[in-house]
Amino acid sequence: MRSRSITAVSAAIFTACSSSGDTTPDTAAVRGAQSDSARLVASPAGFIEPEAVRYDPDQDVYFVSNWGTGPTDAKDNNGFISRMSPEGVVDNLRFIAGGVRAATLHSPRGMTIVGDTLWVVDADAVRGFDRRNGAPLATVDFSKFKLGFLNDIAASPEALYVTDTGTDHIYRIARSAITVALHDSALGGPNGITWDGTRNQLVVVPYMRGSTISSWSAGKTALTQIGRSSDALTEIGKTAGVKYDGVEILSGDRILVASQADSSIHIFSGGTGRPVFKTGGAPADIAVDTKRNRVAVPFVARNLVEIWQLSAY
Repeated sequence: MRSRSITAVSAAIFTACSSSGDTTPDTAAVRGAQSDSARLVASPAGFIEPEAVRYDPDQDVYFVSNWGTGPTDAKDNNGFISRMSPEGVVDNLRFIAGGVRAATLHSPRGMTIVGDTLWVVDADAVRGFDRRNGAPLATVDFSKFKLGFLNDIAASPEALYVTDTGTDHIYRIARSAITVALHDSALGGPNGITWDGTRNQLVVVPYMRGSTISSWSAGKTALTQIGRSSDALTEIGKTAGVKYDGVEILSGDRILVASQADSSIHIFSGGTGRPVFKTGGAPADIAVDTKRNRVAVPFVARNLVEIWQLSAY
């Protein structure tokens, strides 16, 4: 593994994110998952430390953010975003690339789409690109803040919200202005964040501490617990948290969450979480393909993305 010079907090986060131990699929677990609730459709490779996937239903494509080579906090401008078909065919590995067409990308992470803009979290900024042609559109600079590890992003009808896993912050971006929306140790090292349009609230999941997922409404000063991890995962995560990463809202009051603590995708329904299937490593920021009932799972350490067909979800 290449060397990295990052802050102590970010180093701990990155090590857990990118080092799953076993970088090959647990074949017995995969067979069991395929026979029960999920089927592995494709596992395209060739990426460079892919951290997040975002599905664009309008274009029917997946975007994959790649950290690229070099330290994850380095301003090296060698990160890139790939464009991939739902069947796992990469039609443009460097659809958006640092240093190309005036684009800046150091180590892109979570993504969201608002209108025709693909918003991407980077090491020191949130950047907007045209989702159709990849042209750079905007940069929201976070350099005035003391950052730990900017991670994921979600869009509400009125603003963008960004997690900082290393400092227990959620930031708000509106009209290119950044404010602190929430700073609370109860966030547990917030990683994944997503917008629940049915309830008009954000859902956020912890990476470093705790075993619950929470909702939060803009302007509020407290989180609301909406789901507790399974007993088995809670036990695994007692020493260092359940390491939740990506989170997606499903229909029928259900929430899909990736856990690096047990290398599984979990579903929350009725307030209780349970594993749906085991992946081939430590899953990062997932995306749901709403047209095919699939979930795309990136793996930083494995340089690939698994695409799973969900059977009953």
